[in-house]
Order: sequence, then C-alpha cells, then structure tokens
Amino acid sequence: MKKQIIIALAFSISAFSFAQKKELKAVEKAIKGSNYAEAKAALKQAEGLMSEMDEKSKTKYYYLLGQALYAGGAGSMEDVDGALESLEKAKGAYGSEIATLKQEMVNGMLTKGNESYEKKEYSLASKYFEKSYRLSQKDTLFLYYAAATAVNVQEFDRALGLYEELKNLGYTGVKKEYFATNNETGEEEVLEKSTRDLYVKAKSHINPGERLTESKKPEIVKNVALIYVSQGNNEKAIEAMKAARAESPDDINLILSEANVHYKMGNIDEFKKLLEKATQMDPGNAELQYNLGVVSAEANHIEEAKGYYEKTIELDPNYINAYINLSALVLAGEEPLIKEMNGLGTSKADDKRYDELRDQRQNIYREAIPYLAKAIEIDAKNLSASKTLMNIYSILGETDKYKSLKETVDALEAN
Repeated sequence: MKKQIIIALAFSISAFSFAQKKELKAVEKAIKGSNYAEAKAALKQAEGLMSEMDEKSKTKYYYLLGQALYAGGAGSMEDVDGALESLEKAKGAYGSEIATLKQEMVNGMLTKGNESYEKKEYSLASKYFEKSYRLSQKDTLFLYYAAATAVNVQEFDRALGLYEELKNLGYTGVKKEYFATNNETGEEEVLEKSTRDLYVKAKSHINPGERLTESKKPEIVKNVALIYVSQGNNEKAIEAMKAARAESPDDINLILSEANVHYKMGNIDEFKKLLEKATQMDPGNAELQYNLGVVSAEANHIEEAKGYYEKTIELDPNYINAYINLSALVLAGEEPLIKEMNGLGTSKADDKRYDELRDQRQNIYREAIPYLAKAIEIDAKNLSASKTLMNIYSILGETDKYKSLKETVDALEAN
C-alpha cells in the first residue's frame, strides 16, 4: 500500500512539472512571435503553479514576464517598471540577456523621448528621458535632458529635484569631441574619433582636432536659481549662485547667471555691479557693454548709457540695437523742449523763445539721424527705425529724403 502511494505522488509531481514547462514554453513561443497578449495570458496560467515551481523555473518565469510586460517597446511606463522588477529577480541566471534587453529599453525610451520632444510634448519627453537614465544609471546626459525638458513645461518642482540630483552626481556635461573640416563643403564637422580618423586618412577631411565641450553647470545652476525665483524663494536662488561662484570664481557664465537672477528680482544695482565685473573679465564682449547701457539708461544715467552704447559699437560696428538705443537717448531730449514750447504764450519774447527751442529740437533730430541711418543700413527691413527717420525728415523739411523713405516704409508695412 505504501509503495502505491509513493508511485502516485511521483506521478503527480512529474505531471505538475510537465504542466509548468508546457506553460512556460507557450510563453516563449508567444514572445518569439511578438504575441505579447497571448504571452501574458499564458503567464497568468503559469502564475497559479508558482508555489510548486523550482528555482530554475521561477527564474525563467520572471525573465519571460519582464519580456512580456515590455512587449517589444509597446508597454506603458508602468509596464516597464513592472518589467524591470521582474527582470531584477531573474538577473542571476539571465544576466547577459537582461543586459541586452535593458539596452533595448534604453534605446526605446530615448526614441520615444525624442519623438515626444519633436511633437513639443515636453512633459512626456522628460519622463521618457528620465526613465532612460533610470534604466542605465550611467549616462547622466539623459537625466539632464529630463530636467531641461521639464523646465520647458514649467514642471519646476520635478525639474528642481532632477537638477539637484545632477548636482549631487557632479554632472558637468563636459566631454571630448572630435572634429575635422569637410573638403567638399568647407564646413567643420563633429564626428566619432574612429570615423574622423578614417575620413582624414581618406583625405575627404582636413584639419582634425579635438576639444572639450562647454560645461552645463552654469546652465544648471542658473535654472535652479530661476526655479527658486519663480517659487518666490529668492534667498535660495542667490545662495545657489554664490555657492557655484565660490567653486568656480572665474566662470563668467555663472556671474552672468547670478546677474540675471538679480535683474529678475529687481535688484538692479547688484545686477549692474555683476555686469561690470563680467565686463572687466571680458572687455571685448559687446553684449555686456550693451546691457550696461540699457541698465544705465533705465536708471536715467544718460551720459553713462551713451558711453556704454558707443563702446558696444566700437566692439561690434553692426550691433544694431546700440544705434537704435542711442537715437532714443538723443530723441528723449526733445520732451522737455516740447513741454516748454506748448506752455509759451504769444508775446514777442515767447515767440523768440519758441524759435530758440525749435532750433534746439531740430538739432536733436539732426544728431539722431546718423544712428537711425546706420541702423537701417544694417537692417533695411527695420520698420521702427525707418518710420522714425521718415518723420524726422518730414519735420526738418527734407522732402526728397522723406519721400524716398516713405516708399520703403509703405513697402515694409504692405509685407
């Protein structure tokens, strides 16, 4: 009797083991045919046999479940999370296969992230980029993409967390890039080192070289600070900037980033002070000179602003906004003259004073003409400068110049 029981149990276990293998084979077959719904259904049936599975079968189950949930890239973000959880339980026996599958997942997430980005679906793109990083845990560039795209849709709390993570990881984004000039186009191209060397050897490219890319740290620090500003946390914003500058005191981009934060906060004096510091570090930077001109003009320091604008033009003769702003500073001088002219009476003395003020006003117009004319020379389609100069010619009685410029203005407005 005992012998019969032992035989019956052995037969039962053998049959159970056969059922497990049958279900798992059905899952394998479905996955190979990309029939993931069928694979999930078979796994559901196999799940009922889990308590009786040996470790090898359990490991295989989790490996197949990970594949089925990922579904060749068709799975949702939640499915991917489930897939990763399952694959983690199977990595001991399927290490190389799982590594390959994870790389496929990374590539898939990046593809979806790029597609979402192209569609301007920045929130979704950010989540795909973050998932790419979580899958690989090595390429921090993906985490940077996630943070930057989160900023695009003002998901500031999430972006802040990602940026802080990047800072803690010491991310700078600096990498070595290889380049060479294309003989046919004459343009410099950035290439993989092996590709560049091959092209240079084939003589299709010349002037090979290498360089380090710019650090993304200033941008990260600036964005962290601006997020704090948007949240009304100005003290943390300035604290973030000062900490970064203490680490990299000669980084002009960090100085400019802090200056911009002060400007957004309305701390114009501090903004100007930092711009002046940046100008000392980079005296040939026309844009810095121009911005100092704008700040000085806003503070009604007219002569100082003129000096900065003139320095801008000296550094960059085609800096059109410097000419336009110089003309605006000059023309601002007519306002008190007009006010006084309008307040005069009809006496002989008033008439004499009126003539004097009119001459002063016309001199102001003549002083502004060269700046406006140069602006139009740089950009013939600048409607604002053209209309202002046209009106000046009209007031000064320079009819031919007025008519010529009016044709230009009419054509610009028609377009």
